[in-house]
Amino acid sequence: MKFLRSIFSVAALLAVVAAAPALVTAGPARAGVDKLTAVHAFPPFLVYTKSFLAMVDEINKRGKGIVEITVRGGPEAIGMFQQPNAVRDGVVDMVHTPGSFYGASVPEIDAMVASRATPMEVRANGGAALMDQIHQKRFNVKHLGWIDSGINFHIYSTKKPVFGSDGVLDLKGVKLRDNPIYHAFFTALNATTASMKSTEVFSALEKNVVDATAWTSIGLMDLKWDKFLKYRVDPGFYTTDLGIIVNLDSWKKLSPKSQKLIQDVVAEWEKKSYDARQADRRRDEAELQKRGMKFVAPGGDGGKKYRKIADDAAWARMKGRLEKMGGMENYAKLRKLYYKE
Repeated sequence: MKFLRSIFSVAALLAVVAAAPALVTAGPARAGVDKLTAVHAFPPFLVYTKSFLAMVDEINKRGKGIVEITVRGGPEAIGMFQQPNAVRDGVVDMVHTPGSFYGASVPEIDAMVASRATPMEVRANGGAALMDQIHQKRFNVKHLGWIDSGINFHIYSTKKPVFGSDGVLDLKGVKLRDNPIYHAFFTALNATTASMKSTEVFSALEKNVVDATAWTSIGLMDLKWDKFLKYRVDPGFYTTDLGIIVNLDSWKKLSPKSQKLIQDVVAEWEKKSYDARQADRRRDEAELQKRGMKFVAPGGDGGKKYRKIADDAAWARMKGRLEKMGGMENYAKLRKLYYKE
């Protein structure tokens, strides 16, 4: 009997071993939750990062049992300018970042920088689909969407701005902090600039390394830069180009259900965040003026000239890069879809 029980035990064990491949195939690895990792360009206290994190929470809530995004952190995890390449190379799956941070690789992003259209409009007219195709081809990423948009940039200064006889801002003698999104514009204005991360600006202002910087119309007080900056130059220029990109290989591994859920939430967030940021803009502008900041604008048509210099600089930068890299066939298409001349 003991002999027979031993035979049956061995037979049962062999049956389990034989079934193991089928169990692995049919188990959690196949039917489980799709998982992605993510980083964000800016510190968590900024409104833009808060918006992205809220969007991730919404995806995780609606995607429970389907897909889960784990946020690894911000620039402390991976440097903000290194994040796009990290996604391209599969070090991390997703990033929320300004497109200008990888504009040298995807020149077409300048269509968003100088855009006169909303994300909702370019999603409807095919502009967003074209931008995604370009990202997949050039950078091995899927461009999921363009959130927290509709917010312009302004130059803020510790000193009263000076305007030339043509009404355009005169930056002679101004030590201006620079950044990839507006570098072409500042070059066109013949400005003397110093490139630095947003996380370094407070110290630079404190030590008089710079006496002016560009930033959006919201979030300045979160950074506490208003402690030093007392003037804002109007009108605003450009628009925030914050997008969400995902490593293309990682994206293709997701189930169709996961892909649709993420795409649906991002598309909803484009409108939701757009509306929320307009409310933020009105609130921040009122509070900055209450704290004593002066909004200064040129007379006559100086503002129109100023905006044109900015727009022309962005489109010229894109064109120059495309002439070297190829892809000029998309220049006219993007200008028509994003610029609404």
